[in-house]
Amino acid sequence: MKALVYQGPGKKDWVEKAKPGIEKPTDVIVRVTKTTICGTDLHILKGDVPAVTEGRTLGHEGVGVVEEVGGAVRNFKKGDAVLISCVTSCGTCPNCKRQLYAHCSDGGWILGHKIDGTQAEYVRIPYGDNSLYPIPEGADEEALVMLSDIMPTGLEIGVQAGRVKPGDTIAIIGAGPVGMSVLLTSQFYSPGRIIMIDMDPARLELAKQFGATDLVQVGTEDAVTRVLEITGGAGVDVAIEAVGIPATFDICQKIVSAGGNIANVGVHGKPVQLHIEELWIRNINISMGLVCTNTTPMLLKTLGSGKVNPGKLVTHRFPLDEILNAYDVFANAAREKAMKVILQA
Repeated sequence: MKALVYQGPGKKDWVEKAKPGIEKPTDVIVRVTKTTICGTDLHILKGDVPAVTEGRTLGHEGVGVVEEVGGAVRNFKKGDAVLISCVTSCGTCPNCKRQLYAHCSDGGWILGHKIDGTQAEYVRIPYGDNSLYPIPEGADEEALVMLSDIMPTGLEIGVQAGRVKPGDTIAIIGAGPVGMSVLLTSQFYSPGRIIMIDMDPARLELAKQFGATDLVQVGTEDAVTRVLEITGGAGVDVAIEAVGIPATFDICQKIVSAGGNIANVGVHGKPVQLHIEELWIRNINISMGLVCTNTTPMLLKTLGSGKVNPGKLVTHRFPLDEILNAYDVFANAAREKAMKVILQA
């Protein structure tokens, strides 16, 4: 089979690789029909995730068709259409029993990280019964790919951890795919005002179409000053960081109101400066984490009901064997006006 393989910082290639097989009775082999590229993949290629070793197939999102199942698999059979979760769950360890699937003792985020991932023609999914979801008949598969990772990430790590509640004023720093997922899912909780902050005017305009009430363009105006103007000097109830660089985390610290929440969603490759000398007296809560995907079943229901349509985040489509071109487009998102790309086998 063909797969997109990491070959060290800054290096990747679309190469021939052995097709995966069943290794444990709980495994499922999936023929990938649609996958995508994540900002985390770009962090890996920069060398920010040293646990990813040379030769690893990247990718942790996608949908596909079951090709083969291990003897212990009960919920799936050959030919079933499935959504692949970015997080693998054994379902029985102490962390899984409290829905902390990201910290499964034999799973968590391992696809495209510690084991071969989904940017390939086939992928092995450990603990398939707990790590795959059946695709409802007639469902939009492109939209479902967004439910592998970015939508539950935005909801769980941005909205829920940030304690967004009705009437809140919230700011989202970063109008990329995860920031847009925060924007879409925050509206489940009816915030009164949603401020989107980014450098790219095209992304800000898209954010307005998706429900942002205020736009702040970094580079043409000072983000902190503008947010304080919008909020009458009070700051925002929830500041959500969705980029993963020190400057954007610093904006969050400067715009959050007393008693407010900072929710860090971005993947950071460098240390940030925590201004605890200023925040301690303001009763600020700070959260961060890796998605657990415990909201995926709920998101599947909202997708089915038409309450949310993450498929509108897709801007570019490529055949799977054009993945190197897709990476170039995704890595130059501002130039290409790209949000999420779909790779179809």
